[in-house]
Amino acid sequence: MNLILLTDNDFISASQVRLNDRRAEHIRTVHRADAGEVLLVGLIGGKIGYGTVEEINETSVSLAVTLEREPPKPLDLKLFLALPRPKYLARCLQTATSLGVKQIYLMNSYRVEKMYWSCAQLAPAEINRACLLGLEQARDTVLPTVHMKRLFKPFVEDELPALIAGTTAVLAHPSAPTPCPFSLQGETSLAIGPEGGFIDYEVQKLKEIGFQAVHTFERILKVETALASLIGRLK
Repeated sequence: MNLILLTDNDFISASQVRLNDRRAEHIRTVHRADAGEVLLVGLIGGKIGYGTVEEINETSVSLAVTLEREPPKPLDLKLFLALPRPKYLARCLQTATSLGVKQIYLMNSYRVEKMYWSCAQLAPAEINRACLLGLEQARDTVLPTVHMKRLFKPFVEDELPALIAGTTAVLAHPSAPTPCPFSLQGETSLAIGPEGGFIDYEVQKLKEIGFQAVHTFERILKVETALASLIGRLK
């Protein structure tokens, strides 16, 4: 936990918070903080600053808080990700969040199993938890917006063209002849398929609305590994 994230409900006065959940436990057992120690804190959706431990016991931690600087700039990239296997979903969300992606679209594909859309990992609380872990890792305070698009064709035909307008739209596809570009300037849209990739029909539909299919690696990577590598390459 590189940043102790705070909510408005944590404040017991204008400049003091009291924590009594996993954050307090982390401060006690990982930071091993004593009274007077200064920790990095941030208000979700707000600024980053410092919290000085005023009181610490077995049930709670009280901090005097000063928030003074803005969070890191968001990454100018929209992510369109075919819904991963449930056991990988949290990792993908954490990775994208820690890299600064603020708009994440989980979309359908022929190779996405229907049962994935009813998995427990898609519950709002689980998505929020994964994104919070990404913020803590990266010392950021601004949560991404996660959209779920369960129907491929209506989403691609009716919504996606407007979402990628004015951006450089890149589709990661292993058999594409064009290599993936490096260090793109300006806003970028990145589409990543499921395990096995988008099928030919889906690739064609994405290309029709402006995505450029590019190849990336000789090796076949897991989705969360490819996600981090692609974003690092593009940005």
